[in-house]
Amino acid sequence: MSAMEASSKEGRLMVTLERLLELPAADLRQSLNQASELLATALDADKIDIFLFDPSRKTLSALGTSNTPLGRLQRSLGLDVHPVANGGSISDVFKTGDPHITGHADQVPGELPGVVNELGVRSHIAAPLVVDGERRGVISAQCAKPEFFSDDDLRFLGAVSHWIGALTHRAELVEQVTSAALAQGRRQAAEELITVLAHDLRNYLAPLMSRLELLHRRAELDSRADDLRDLDRATYSIERLGQLVSDLLDVGRLEQGLFEIAPASIDLAALARDTAQTLGTPSVDVRVEGPAELHIVADRARLRQALENLVSNALKHSPAGKWVLIKLTSELRAGEEYVHIDVVDHGAGVPPELLPRIFDRFVTGGSASGVGLGLYLASRIAAAHGATLTVNSPPGGGATFRLSLPTSGPPERLDEA
Repeated sequence: MSAMEASSKEGRLMVTLERLLELPAADLRQSLNQASELLATALDADKIDIFLFDPSRKTLSALGTSNTPLGRLQRSLGLDVHPVANGGSISDVFKTGDPHITGHADQVPGELPGVVNELGVRSHIAAPLVVDGERRGVISAQCAKPEFFSDDDLRFLGAVSHWIGALTHRAELVEQVTSAALAQGRRQAAEELITVLAHDLRNYLAPLMSRLELLHRRAELDSRADDLRDLDRATYSIERLGQLVSDLLDVGRLEQGLFEIAPASIDLAALARDTAQTLGTPSVDVRVEGPAELHIVADRARLRQALENLVSNALKHSPAGKWVLIKLTSELRAGEEYVHIDVVDHGAGVPPELLPRIFDRFVTGGSASGVGLGLYLASRIAAAHGATLTVNSPPGGGATFRLSLPTSGPPERLDEA
């Protein structure tokens, strides 16, 4: 190679890299399409593809393709998606990480018929695409003319692939940040709307409850048993609605740092029995196992709220004829006594894809009703007590939620020391 040729190739590389660096990273597909256009010009190729691996479908999809006649033909034929299991040179490059060059694609064993026959490709070079240290795809250059690409072209493609990988990583990060910002904005708007709605609902509930109490007293005086029964059901429904409103307002308090607890000595065993009696239904019983008394230091109202949310969640997912178990145990951990509150159901269990987000706000799964606040509030109440809330849910084996907290109460906050 002459000095002039070497200088020309180096100049081609530098010009291409400079233009790649100028590409915006606002949209991954747009960025890769623009990069494909630059490479098609630099290599004088009939088609450039930037394939990324889709693990959910086990395919290599061309997120970037040059806007050339061959590129447009490929997309019209649906050949811009390559199942890895089908083989072909592009899949081989992805699986092995080895570059590929040929001037006679029709003579390459195992090459995809669509590439050779329908697209008429003869010359082909390809290099692996590494993104953030991980092989994620392939960059491919193709031409209908035999013996069109040289070894220098393949080295050029390999050098450029590092910059394409950096561009891909940058575009993905921008998309992630943008998506996170959109999700955060929507969540904040939803929280503000829910808080306002909860305040308005609470204003309506107080007079409604007073009116029900008045009607209840009149029914008692007149000995109207049927009306008393209906009023009791209506009162219970209003109380449950009031609890939902309190949960919604608690979410707002948590976000504003206004959620407080008032620890005192309580009998956890008595609290568990009372909760079981209150929430048990004719179709699903709530049972309690543990000592007759178990004294700890905690905020009784908040701990009851957490326990009721856990038991209510278990009841939603328990089939009729089964039962929910509240099991109380204790253990000595690093010289400090802890109690464990296990809430066990016999339902279908937590779906695996839901487990990482089970304690997030507004997360619901399956056919159970609700707005997805109970487990979130239970986890935050646990945290306020210096406790932990975990879940164990083997496939098809129901779910066990464990609340573990120190018997001596939550640790002192640093700002109160």
